[in-house]
Amino acid sequence: MIHYQVRCAAGHEFDGWFRDAASYERQAKARAIECPACGNRNIERAPMAPALGRVRAQPAREEAPAPKTTPASPDVAAGGVMPDHLRAILQRLRTEVEKTCDYVGGAFADEARKIHRGESERRGIYGETTPAQAQALSDEGIEVASIPWVRRAES
Repeated sequence: MIHYQVRCAAGHEFDGWFRDAASYERQAKARAIECPACGNRNIERAPMAPALGRVRAQPAREEAPAPKTTPASPDVAAGGVMPDHLRAILQRLRTEVEKTCDYVGGAFADEARKIHRGESERRGIYGETTPAQAQALSDEGIEVASIPWVRRAES
């Protein structure tokens, strides 16, 4: 992944993560990148300081695995509050997923496999699955994504 600081035509700057430079260029040209502050799709890379690595004075040690933690509520950021612009983007994403995909609940992994094998109608689905089931789907070549599920926007 590559990190760019990007800016919309209105001057809002925000972070963007892309598979590679070519991926950024394709998305920017297709106007597929949207400013989280105003929705503007005229995006360009903004100047940013280079990321410099630190030299270690000591030999690298084998690190202990990170302790397992309970995931935070999907509606709360690390500081306890999700920024409004991020919440708005995730609410729009939720609305789009609910409008265009079928909810399959806890049968997500099974239904994804059926679709992948051609045993069920090819369509977008969403539901619940365990991290182990999601990894197994990925290992089988079935694309899955975990989406932070925020409360619906109030009308």
